[in-house]
Amino acid sequence: MKDNDILKTKVMGHRGAALLAPENTLASIRAAANAGATWVEVDVYLIAEGGLIIFHDDTLDRCTTGTGVTRDAHPVSVAELDAGSWFSAEFVGENVPTLLDALECIQSLGLGLNLEIKHDGADVENIVPAVLTVLRDHWQDNDNLMISSFNHAALRMCYDMDADRHLAQLYEEIPENWQAEMEAIKGYSVNCDYSRLTKAQAQAVKAAGYKLLCYTANDPQKVETHWAWGMDAVITDDPTKFAFLSA
Repeated sequence: MKDNDILKTKVMGHRGAALLAPENTLASIRAAANAGATWVEVDVYLIAEGGLIIFHDDTLDRCTTGTGVTRDAHPVSVAELDAGSWFSAEFVGENVPTLLDALECIQSLGLGLNLEIKHDGADVENIVPAVLTVLRDHWQDNDNLMISSFNHAALRMCYDMDADRHLAQLYEEIPENWQAEMEAIKGYSVNCDYSRLTKAQAQAVKAAGYKLLCYTANDPQKVETHWAWGMDAVITDDPTKFAFLSA
């Protein structure tokens, strides 16, 4: 568990601001900033040749003009894809950002970053060292950065390689062994599905000294009770819906 309190916000944009602009693009990151968010969550995905892009899906089809398995896509090919036209004509020509593109954009806007390692496989050694190397070389403020993942092995490797990072274990539904997993990574926060969270779980997370973040909350009324349970921040597709919480 990390002692310092890095989270200075109650509202974090999800995949940038996924309801305001095409998710996981620089346009979406800018939209989150324009909506008043001071932190954004984006997904980093490993592709062919060791490329690292900001992307969520296992296939390219939903959010780009490309098709096929994301992991097999080559950086040169991905760079040519349109990642905005599916959302609206306003974003035709929007690119799939590289991790470096996103880091530069986010820091230029003065935002905090929740970087989710999107990796379902066991071969975490293929993505974690690469991500940590880019962060080491291109991210300036460790107290403005959280690394999250559903993949506990990926977070374990993050901790083993750089114990100073602020790590967040992602869950859909918080399991019985959540505390052991958090202790194994000296975790900073538990990030979970707001709709599956119980009051008892929330209070247990807070009693253990961890931050509690809930995704993907797009209706303030649906998480109204969660604040009383101890929720520290929402991860939302539309930060404007939670503008009343902004500092």
